[in-house]
Amino acid sequence: MKRYHLNLNLTGVVVLIAVGVLLPVMLSAAVGIVALVIARDAGGIVTGVLVISFTAAAAGSALITAVLTGRKASLARRQADFVANVSHEFRTPLSAIKLYAQTLQSGRLAGDAERTAQCLATILRETEWLDVMVDRVLTWRASSRDMLPLEQLTKPAARAVLDAAERFRSMVGPDEMTFSASVDSVLDVRHDASALTAVVLNLLTNAYKYTRGDKRIDLRVRDEERGVVIEVQDNGIGMTEAEQKRVFQPFYRAERKGYDASGVGLGLAIARYIVRRHHGTIAVRSTAGEGSTFTIRLPSASEVR
Repeated sequence: MKRYHLNLNLTGVVVLIAVGVLLPVMLSAAVGIVALVIARDAGGIVTGVLVISFTAAAAGSALITAVLTGRKASLARRQADFVANVSHEFRTPLSAIKLYAQTLQSGRLAGDAERTAQCLATILRETEWLDVMVDRVLTWRASSRDMLPLEQLTKPAARAVLDAAERFRSMVGPDEMTFSASVDSVLDVRHDASALTAVVLNLLTNAYKYTRGDKRIDLRVRDEERGVVIEVQDNGIGMTEAEQKRVFQPFYRAERKGYDASGVGLGLAIARYIVRRHHGTIAVRSTAGEGSTFTIRLPSASEVR
């Protein structure tokens, strides 16, 4: 509803500009043209030229005003959506943490070691989700200003990928999905281990959020002739061709009827930014209703100049 009101206000501003500025501009232009046509002396010609020049300047000013107004409204909408989405995404794990902490505080589980352990495990998982979300927002803030520090070292990428897999396992329950990780890579890659771990972890969490029922997620890493290939495949809702073209854009989130995955639409934009900083590429293959496969290709250290 808020977005609707913002669009309505912008439309009103544009209409006001059109009526209050463009209409007089058109009338002035007509007067200038008539003055040029019927002028019999230099004074009339000068008057016509001046009127048309003024008209062109006014039209240009109106156009600039409309563009700036539109950009400002678009930025305001984006900021409002960002705050709302971040708040929504944070609320879910915070609510779970609060609920289980209150359960432990009540003392009702004092004699039940198994359920106490389950509560603690859930709190830790939700805390891990929160940590990932905060890292994502902070990374975007740094990357949007091209200030994200990267410490790239030459070594195999396997350890960074395995760290992402281990962290991902700690974020979900043992019976929530079928997850496999096949890491067969020894090739040296110049990379920032923490940044690469964050990229792979983002792909894994996205795969988890956009799958239902019998969740199956596969992580594969292999060496090619000139680099390393990292793939994350899921059996989720998939994407249309139009969605695949926009999925790496900042703040873009695919909207499906009856399906709502939390998020602010930054994860894949950050992933693309980091992969490019590593001289690599990231792409997606997907079919709506059948799942998606995200593929990262990083050049070997010998290929990077």
